[in-house]
Amino acid sequence: MLVVSLAVLFVNFVLGQLHPSTFAKYPSLPSLREQAKILDEWRDERVSHIPALLKKYNIDAWLMSQREHAEDTIWWSIKNATEYAPHRRTVLLFHTNTSSLSGKPNPLRWVDNTGAVWSELREVLEVFDPYRLAINIDKDIAFGGGLHAGELYVLADELGDKWMRRSVNQPMLGIEYVAARVPSQLPYYRDLQEITWALIEEAFSAKVIKPGVTTTEDVEWWYREKMLLLNVTTWNHPRVSVITPESFPGWAGTKDTIQEGDLLHVDFGITAMGLNTDVQHMAYVLRTSKGEEDAPTGLKAGLRKANRMQNILLSKMQAGKTGNQVLQEVLDQMEQEGIEGQVYSHPIGDWGHAAGAVMGFTNLPVYVPVLGELPILPNTYYSIELYAYSFVPERNETLRFRVEENAYWVDEQRGWEFVRGRQERFHLINSDRKASSPLVIQT
Repeated sequence: MLVVSLAVLFVNFVLGQLHPSTFAKYPSLPSLREQAKILDEWRDERVSHIPALLKKYNIDAWLMSQREHAEDTIWWSIKNATEYAPHRRTVLLFHTNTSSLSGKPNPLRWVDNTGAVWSELREVLEVFDPYRLAINIDKDIAFGGGLHAGELYVLADELGDKWMRRSVNQPMLGIEYVAARVPSQLPYYRDLQEITWALIEEAFSAKVIKPGVTTTEDVEWWYREKMLLLNVTTWNHPRVSVITPESFPGWAGTKDTIQEGDLLHVDFGITAMGLNTDVQHMAYVLRTSKGEEDAPTGLKAGLRKANRMQNILLSKMQAGKTGNQVLQEVLDQMEQEGIEGQVYSHPIGDWGHAAGAVMGFTNLPVYVPVLGELPILPNTYYSIELYAYSFVPERNETLRFRVEENAYWVDEQRGWEFVRGRQERFHLINSDRKASSPLVIQT
């Protein structure tokens, strides 16, 4: 018990006071031309680890086949930065750099619409003679099941029984490849996180919101227009809500006119440089007509409870544990501490919902089949997404305090850290301030 208590104290100390001390800015990203060069370098570094990944899972070669509009899921993580589709039919064969293929390009690549690829591929397979040939046909995991049905039929026809009998399903190849991060990505990912925070701080301000006039949908579309000006896009439409005991809109915001005293919530992320963010923050609309200068104490207590849940989750996320193991440990700790809430955290990176183990879904709060049984991988990014229930005396109601921040794996000693801190104070919307005034965040 002493060891557990010390661990909890350590986590509280390390993960406390993480709200950034300065307002977010809009950092400039490299030019699109420079971004393409950087993305290709990241891709090359990731691809260089595929031979070792094949050996780890006792796979001799990994075959992918796709056409334009029928791409393998993995295609988007292995393509050149300036490619927007696989032309004609694109066939890739990753190998282990051994035997007859030593020194050959990895992957071997064919772009063809004449059928010539198949005779050449058969010749390569005959010489290389792989015993276990991985193809992406997993029925449960998208990152291991991206081979379209039509392409599977073509492979069966063109490769014949000999090679199809040697074909195997190993979804961990796609999962580990997509999940693995490149160290040089982190500075740019920090910039993306700062842009995300800057968008939130500006949206949740008097510059954008006028109580009694502005709607939650107005704010959502402000995000979309602003992102275009910043040359970034998004992987989901921003969802802005007024938090009430009943509101938990999931994949949609609420359709409310924002009023003084409202507790607001946003869930969105941006996409740039092949990476995605996913963040949830809350804001409070001050009752300036009544002289209010800060959020009620009960709301602050609810946010602290959600922060505590984040601490617990990060302390339990050890590489090698399954997502369900971590989830159960978190739920057990929450019960010990008298915290009610729900965890639904997921990997993030190449996709907003990326490859790897999940810890809960909103509709599967205690156990997730398949994806929850995957192992937690190090050297990756995670969205620490959850909510805490908390009773707010000033409102005589229990609310969900919904938070989400992106974390990254540092090393065995330090474990996980947030990419740009986390929200520990409400964004305060003061309608008495002019639009040109600085944004206000409570201290």
